Amino acid sequence: MRIFWPLSSVLLALALSGCGDDRTRLVLYSPHGRDLLSLLEAEYERLNPEVNVQWLDMGSQEIHDRVRSEAANPQADVWFGGPDTIFARGAADGLLAPYRPEWAEQVPPTSRNPDDLYFGVYQAVPILFFNSDTVDAASAPTDWDDLLDERWRDKIIIREPLASGTMRTAFGMVLARSVAETGGLERGLEWLRRLDGQTKEYVQNPALLFEKLIRREGDLTIWELTDALLQQQRGVPLDYRFPTSGTPIIDDAIGLVKGARNPEAAKRFIDWVGGRDATLLVVREVFRLPARHDFAPEELPEWAREAIDGIVPAEVDWDLIAEEGSGWMARWDREVRGKG
Repeated sequence: MRIFWPLSSVLLALALSGCGDDRTRLVLYSPHGRDLLSLLEAEYERLNPEVNVQWLDMGSQEIHDRVRSEAANPQADVWFGGPDTIFARGAADGLLAPYRPEWAEQVPPTSRNPDDLYFGVYQAVPILFFNSDTVDAASAPTDWDDLLDERWRDKIIIREPLASGTMRTAFGMVLARSVAETGGLERGLEWLRRLDGQTKEYVQNPALLFEKLIRREGDLTIWELTDALLQQQRGVPLDYRFPTSGTPIIDDAIGLVKGARNPEAAKRFIDWVGGRDATLLVVREVFRLPARHDFAPEELPEWAREAIDGIVPAEVDWDLIAEEGSGWMARWDREVRGKG
């Protein structure tokens, strides 16, 4: 059984899901989308027929807010996906329980919480994404500052930043660089204000983002590599560039929800999803870069090898973004949105 928005329907579905089904219910909150979640649901239930995997797909920030609102009566077992900077806030809020998965040593120390509250499973990469029917490849933007060119005014569509971990990370990179290079936020806020002036619309979810780009309501966006590759696989006229000055490589994490109703089932799923077989399944089928670094190049598909070679990792103060990012986004909403 799959769980979908709106929230009232979710609660009803969760209440009824046990009727006529004596399997162990495992509830995932995840921003990973139908392609990845359906794939893993089917494979895990094939291997573990006694488990009924259920999932709710929503934005990374929405997951944090929902898990926090349910802290007295948790509904999810596993928080599966989103930037580790948001997981860090979840850890600070006491929303996660410690669990060290079997594959913990296969991800670098920077991808692990020191208290075993969350671990990176995949790496997410914000990129410059454009409609290849309306934007000539030779003139497509190749770096962040290119988005500020006057020719792209009112041609940029952006996923709602307050709800999206990807956009929060991209904006956080701009603001953290401003702090590092000038000692304050003003230069970064001015850059985001100029981007706001170029932006035609902020949309509530990735499906709307792709729909509007395909319908030529906009030409450009900032979004994540995985979705660019999935859209290309479907024959959609979308292409992308890796920013030449660097892009933030996000540790896309997983953690055990504190007070989970089925903690042992949750731990077994966490062990499985970050294992070699499940990770390679996701890399091959739905274009996720692995966080674990023990794969030989020949084990990875061509797209992954090309991405690893083509990405320029940006230097990012992740601790600063985790600590200040929520306040920065609130300030962006007050002082920047609609004022460019």
